Amino acid sequence: MIQNMTNSASLPTAAPVRGVRIPTFTFPTSEELARHVARIVASVIRERNSYGQTAVLGLPTGSTPTGVYRELVRMHQEEGLDLSNVITFNLDEYYGISPDQLQSYHRTMHETFFNHVNVPAENIHIPDGNVPHAEIEDYCRQYEREIEASGGIDLMLLGIGGNGHIGFNEPFSIRNSRTRLCTLDPVTRKSAASDFFQEENVPTSAVTMGIATIMDARRILLLALGEGKSNVIRETVEATPSDRIPASFLQDHPDAQVLIDEAAASKLTDIQTPWALGSVEWDESLIKKAVIWLCQQTGKALLKLDDDDFRKFNLHQLLRHHGPAGPLAHRVFKWMQETIEYHPAGKERKKTICFSPHPDDDVISMGGTLIRLIQDGHEVHIAYMTSGNIAVFDHDAQRYADFVSEYNRMFGVDGERSLQVEQEVAGSLTSKKPGEPDIEAVMNIKGLIRRSEAKAGALKVGCQEENLHFLDLPFYQTGTVSKNPLGQIDIDIIYDLLMKEQPDQVYIAGDLSDPHGTHRVCAMAIFRAMKRIEAETGSRPDALLYRGAWQEYPLHEIEIAVPLSPGDITLKRQAIFMHESQKDRALFPGSDPREFWQRAEDRNKGTADNYNQIGLPEYYAIEAFVRWNGVPL
Repeated sequence: MIQNMTNSASLPTAAPVRGVRIPTFTFPTSEELARHVARIVASVIRERNSYGQTAVLGLPTGSTPTGVYRELVRMHQEEGLDLSNVITFNLDEYYGISPDQLQSYHRTMHETFFNHVNVPAENIHIPDGNVPHAEIEDYCRQYEREIEASGGIDLMLLGIGGNGHIGFNEPFSIRNSRTRLCTLDPVTRKSAASDFFQEENVPTSAVTMGIATIMDARRILLLALGEGKSNVIRETVEATPSDRIPASFLQDHPDAQVLIDEAAASKLTDIQTPWALGSVEWDESLIKKAVIWLCQQTGKALLKLDDDDFRKFNLHQLLRHHGPAGPLAHRVFKWMQETIEYHPAGKERKKTICFSPHPDDDVISMGGTLIRLIQDGHEVHIAYMTSGNIAVFDHDAQRYADFVSEYNRMFGVDGERSLQVEQEVAGSLTSKKPGEPDIEAVMNIKGLIRRSEAKAGALKVGCQEENLHFLDLPFYQTGTVSKNPLGQIDIDIIYDLLMKEQPDQVYIAGDLSDPHGTHRVCAMAIFRAMKRIEAETGSRPDALLYRGAWQEYPLHEIEIAVPLSPGDITLKRQAIFMHESQKDRALFPGSDPREFWQRAEDRNKGTADNYNQIGLPEYYAIEAFVRWNGVPL
């Protein structure tokens, strides 16, 4: 864990959201949100300590609250936060897995939180996923009695599933439900597939607190991070309560708040169309957003908009202060036209580094731009930040081990040792239980497969092999989907690369919809290294953010649009095809059934279509970027 990276005295900048049915606040970064929530938790604990009373907390598992737990651990270790009078009740646990199993919430909570603070073991309550089925109803009733005996939950922290579940209260759960065994929704099982290394390994049921149990808490904080939660957050806080979105029942709680980052807030009315809620300050960014939105609502190109279009869609204020329609639309047309850039690094020779979180993000996300940079004569480097080894099927590792063994036997190259490795790999994969991590030899083989594919893809777009950097950041090297906290050593590796190569321009994955969170962690590491360089030297490389296979920037946010020809797209596709282990059926494809190359092409062509629809030149495809403003995402 990084020490002293934050100032506990600094206060986060939370912005209230208008037009919602639950008090909702946005935070600029996930770290600020985590610090804010941790302060609330600490204040409850300290207040109760001051009266000699216990503080009763309801706790979730998952990636969203991890930052809160880390900050509480820091507060305990550095500020003396005393948790000896805390009683905790966890929301849920998968049914049918042992407490020490890798995916167990019991294990996760201890490794992330309880092992590092002084909550007494007898005060920790986590549902038992191994209770015999015949005894589960009695066990659930006893869990409820223990909550009641503790005096009830003072503060409940919640995450939210993509389908709106809280705990494992799936869509259409009963409003007055209590702790029980429930069946997991297919959407939930699919989202958990990466944790269990395949969807078929995910348990079909879980033990969860009921909705009524959650609603009995005196105070509730619902947390959400990333674009992937933006749709369900909108339904939770703006739509009428419905059992289709269990989280929406929180609207009926007397003291519930929703705390989200800007990405999770992106679909809220106050963020998407704030002018619909009343008067706004019309700066350049908001004008661009509103006028492009108007094009999408009317189906008109920018230069075809008239005053009546603005009035019909409630943009009277914009028209009054910045109209009439013709000059206003022309301003936006000019702004968007200026985003089109055939030479994203300029025409004079420069050195660029593309940071690729996984071994294929470079060609999937900006393969066409890499082609353009190389054609323009720039020195292009690619830094692969993680091995990506968990995303390789077992059968591929076995196949490669067999190939090397046969290759060495054929050419008389130490066949005995390669045969030993092949047998070790085969034995391990045969005996490995569903959801178990690989042994080191298998992880190394899987990492080598991804590395060789990355090299082939980079060479296909014209990059030189000596300009490829495989960083293998330590935070990723767990062999599981759950990663270590970002550490100083991760930042130092990036800092050293930047100081050694001295690039003029860097490209960073700004895609926070990545389902495993690796993109977010990698971006944080680069940002911190860049801020360190800026503090030491007074300057830093120009930084452009790209998005990956999961989502594209909306038109009004795009600052650089690189047009691609059919030939560029064909070559980019061939580079993506070099990643054979991810072809046809990737191990962790997310919820999108398309292959990565299809997602990339559809996104690039879709961006070009969007430019064309608002009246800009018609291109075959476009890759889009925004400039990093120096503020961590």
